[in-house]
Amino acid sequence: MANDSARVAILARNLTKEELNVFKSRKISPRITKFASDGIALIAHKSRQDTIISLQHIIDIVRGKQIPGIKGVVFDNPNSSTAQYMMQLAGVKGLPESGVFSFNTNEETVRYVAENEGMIGVVGLNWVYNSRDAIKPDVEKIHILGISHNGTTSTASQNDIAEGKYPLARDLFVVNCQGFSGLGMGFASFVAGETGQRIVLKSGLVPAKTPTRKILIRKDIEKK
Repeated sequence: MANDSARVAILARNLTKEELNVFKSRKISPRITKFASDGIALIAHKSRQDTIISLQHIIDIVRGKQIPGIKGVVFDNPNSSTAQYMMQLAGVKGLPESGVFSFNTNEETVRYVAENEGMIGVVGLNWVYNSRDAIKPDVEKIHILGISHNGTTSTASQNDIAEGKYPLARDLFVVNCQGFSGLGMGFASFVAGETGQRIVLKSGLVPAKTPTRKILIRKDIEKK
């Protein structure tokens, strides 16, 4: 099982051309299955009166600039997918030494923002909507900020992500390099299937395929 799991990964991006070439050189044809879309949420202490933030301001901070009213930006980990996403968006290869902080987990990021006014946290949307019991008291002390970008404002909601309005949305993929029908193939089939997509929807993510809904219309009310 460990060998199977080592050949299956969930990525918050598609494989790059260079990565595909590495697989090709090893005569491996990875099967890539998109199963959901996620949003990167910008969170702040509830004392912040302005519930909308400019995406350009966050990009400027990641580039090392200072923005009035924002003490700093907090990431879960400098090597996490969220940090890599924002660095790519800002066009930088590393985080600046000042104005940007990082921890080890999303829980630590949420807790730090909940305890420090003026900080902006960068976390995956589902970490806020499906928070663990241990950090729920901290989640109650923060709110998710709306983002203004290119003259429009959107929120980190399933609806805005599904309609392509939210600028910090990203696709999630299952990458299976097993090359045979094993646990990896089964997992990819399950998460992309009807039941798996319903689980994705309830988790706060946007499923790649909208689960069907069957409505039964009855003429008479059944009495029990």
